[in-house]
Amino acid sequence: MIHDLARRIRINIQNVIVGKDEVIDQALAAVLCEGHVLMEDVPGIGKTTLARALAVSLGCTFQRIQFTPDLLPSDVTGINWFNQKEQAFEFRPGPLMGQVVLADEINRATPRTQSALLEAMQERQITVDGVTRPLPRPFLVLATQNPVELEGTFPLPEAQLDRFLLRLSLGYPSAEEEEAILLRFGAADPLVGLQAVTSPEEVLRAQQARRAVRVEASVRQYIIAIAGATRRHAEIALGASPRASLGIYQASQAWAGILGRDFVLPDDVKRMAPAVLIHRLMIAPQAQLRGQQLEELVAAIIERVPVPVEG
Repeated sequence: MIHDLARRIRINIQNVIVGKDEVIDQALAAVLCEGHVLMEDVPGIGKTTLARALAVSLGCTFQRIQFTPDLLPSDVTGINWFNQKEQAFEFRPGPLMGQVVLADEINRATPRTQSALLEAMQERQITVDGVTRPLPRPFLVLATQNPVELEGTFPLPEAQLDRFLLRLSLGYPSAEEEEAILLRFGAADPLVGLQAVTSPEEVLRAQQARRAVRVEASVRQYIIAIAGATRRHAEIALGASPRASLGIYQASQAWAGILGRDFVLPDDVKRMAPAVLIHRLMIAPQAQLRGQQLEELVAAIIERVPVPVEG
């Protein structure tokens, strides 16, 4: 079920996004895990386009929040306003009440507004004036930030970064892919004619099917060993949390399902672990001064941890 659903969604999104199949599949893995995605890349790469194409393909409602320094928490969650005609307070929902929510340039909002997302991302609910309201399911936050332009931005706190299941980067296209983009978008916007290929109900069933993907004890111990290695590494000041271990576990299940298997291999863990770990770790100051990169550290850790073998 998961493999067929992922194939249909991937093919549909490929009508808009050129040459980023692995990123598309990783975004689908986040959907299957009911996780959230932080997309960190320079402007103009296609982050917003991917979010919109994913929402349309899933048949889900799409909301976009343009984060700015003057954005208030109530602009995100919604407000209770007094209806003079009815002489009663009514709730006016904010954009967080969508199923796929694009938090564009999330690091431009103040920490107070960023914290309004925490309850929604973790509990799938919002609380306004003491009243708690559940969010529609499936619920996915796709946040973007520009790693280059830092003026007027507020770094995301570690507690909020830990709520994102994956950190993805689209990267620049190759020359052939860029030519295909010019040809595809030169005549018309392919997003306009994009149609849904599934429904929210089918997505919820696929999320349940993902939970049934088998993870053997040796693979579970492999995940724990990778997380433990980040905590003991001399050049990492903040290692992976248990939520990160769970994220690797769930993302590996989703990746195995996307590939058509009902069991997880160590290769699935190797594939998904970097996207789960990199944004959660904090590099030690001395390593940062030497120009060490977290991507290199995580790759070295995964390479060094012994891979479980059969029998």
